[in-house]
Amino acid sequence: MSELLQKAATAKQITKQLALKTTEQKNKALLAMAKQLIENKNEILTENKRDQEAGRKNGLSESLIDRLALNEQRIIAMAEGIEQVASLNDPIGDILETRTRPNGLQIEKIRVPLGVIGMVYEARPNVTVDASSLCLKTGNAVLLRGSSSALYSNKAIVKFLGRALEKVDYPIEAIQLLEDTSRETASELFQLNEYIDVLIPRGGSGLIQTVVKNATIPVLETGVGNCHIYIDASANKEMALSIAINAKTQRPSVCNAAETILVHQSWAKQHLATMIQELTDKKVEIFTDEFTLWEYPHVNKANEHDWVDEYLDYKVALKVVNNLNEAIQHIDKYGTKHSEAIVSEDATSVEAFLNQVDAAAVYHNASTRFTDGFEFGFGAEIGISTQKLHARGPMGLEALTSTKYKVLGNGQIK
Repeated sequence: MSELLQKAATAKQITKQLALKTTEQKNKALLAMAKQLIENKNEILTENKRDQEAGRKNGLSESLIDRLALNEQRIIAMAEGIEQVASLNDPIGDILETRTRPNGLQIEKIRVPLGVIGMVYEARPNVTVDASSLCLKTGNAVLLRGSSSALYSNKAIVKFLGRALEKVDYPIEAIQLLEDTSRETASELFQLNEYIDVLIPRGGSGLIQTVVKNATIPVLETGVGNCHIYIDASANKEMALSIAINAKTQRPSVCNAAETILVHQSWAKQHLATMIQELTDKKVEIFTDEFTLWEYPHVNKANEHDWVDEYLDYKVALKVVNNLNEAIQHIDKYGTKHSEAIVSEDATSVEAFLNQVDAAAVYHNASTRFTDGFEFGFGAEIGISTQKLHARGPMGLEALTSTKYKVLGNGQIK
């Protein structure tokens, strides 16, 4: 039996056992996992360096290396995320609705685990931890299929998570890593309906669309982040500059970083030169419309791809717009329904933007960098959904549950 079939079958076998775990047992396991990561951070960092070295030899871009890279602070943050998950309410068993029918039937709608979750993701070792902790808290088994570029890191992390589970007598099969990262095995995983209940892809557009188009298993689709900052005519100069620069440069390799800045023409006349200078000082390559290029010939002319692409790099598309409606129309055309922000002091403009823009998260006077499970108070996230069914936005514990009805009777027949 192949590694995939063996691990998937094992995951399916223990789902009933995991679903019966108490909140106390799950929290004890989570805290042990957090402690184990900190205690073994040096070995994890050593394995992560092996991945980084291999990535550079294989020509990975620096932005992808940044997504791959771990340091002591990032491992501490991962452990803190696990601890926060442990502190959150356990949704399993929550009674969402109760009703008594005229015939005396009592109906309860309760939260239950999804079962076995297949996690397919790219070079982000932190996803290994986020997915594992969220799935464990919700009584799900998880089968992790990371990319080959993070294999050493993922193996080390899963090894120590498993060691933590052993210490507290929790089934180590709750968290399994698929070490075979071949495309053929991935394709087989996408159609393993017998064992896998839900697939969650997390990564670039190519990965996500490959899973969506080829999977026969239900997919919780996470989205590409072509995020926009719209600076309205009334925007405070310092606030607008701070938000735009933060959203683009604080960590450009992640999906909630801004890729396009839209600027109202009135604000642009007064302050665009300063913004372009600050972006340039941050080593950001700017691609702009013909009107702006006329005044700032030292920046690059944008083509259609620049309005569409998720750069994940020190690059930004910049466009001057005539009004709010033009900004919204641009976002409607090119946005990926991830995160969109308006910087404005005009209440009417703010209300129109927040109500009309179709995205998982819409912001007023704040950076898009906050679209994150940890920042939303979820402890961690399994991904950011840009679809509208089942879950949308950062997906925390509740997104990893389903529901069932308990119907209690005393002999009723129809």
